[in-house]
Amino acid sequence: MTALLVLPLSAPATASARPGHECATPSIDRLQQWLASGEGATIPATGSLLVPEGRRYAAEVTFLGAEWHVAVVWLGNRFEAQADLSRSAGFLLTYRATDDLYVQLRPASHWSGGAQWLTPIPATNGRLVTKFFSFSPRRWTSLPELGTPSYSFASALREARGLVFVGKTPNELEFRGLRIDGYRPPCL
Repeated sequence: MTALLVLPLSAPATASARPGHECATPSIDRLQQWLASGEGATIPATGSLLVPEGRRYAAEVTFLGAEWHVAVVWLGNRFEAQADLSRSAGFLLTYRATDDLYVQLRPASHWSGGAQWLTPIPATNGRLVTKFFSFSPRRWTSLPELGTPSYSFASALREARGLVFVGKTPNELEFRGLRIDGYRPPCL
């Protein structure tokens, strides 16, 4: 069984935003922490995935080789933060991907390891698409290769620390939007 470990990375300087607007520092839908974890061969290998895209930002990462790769989004913009998403219907993701991947919902109490609740993110053949992903428990599962979570999906929603994009194949990924129903990330 393969285990995925995601370690905290450093955060940028703090900044604020007017209500309803992006943060004063780079962000996508007020999410400032899009990070390469150093797990699996990726470009970039570590650090922020945010790059200027016109007047906004995109998060770009390339997964290299046939091993597990990890790209992290901290929902509260710092590792110690968590969000209660138990009343959220799901999230709207604007992205492009050359191959299929997964997104894990990682709770604060079970942050590390591969045994997490996840849902598939389909390839877009490199086209930019916007797709809604439901938080209905029927849409979330686990992978035998990574293990079965020891906690309920409901508890993961109540103490969500991050969304973690994982994949085991080469993939070119770009994220342009991530809006979570009923949740507004704080700017730091």
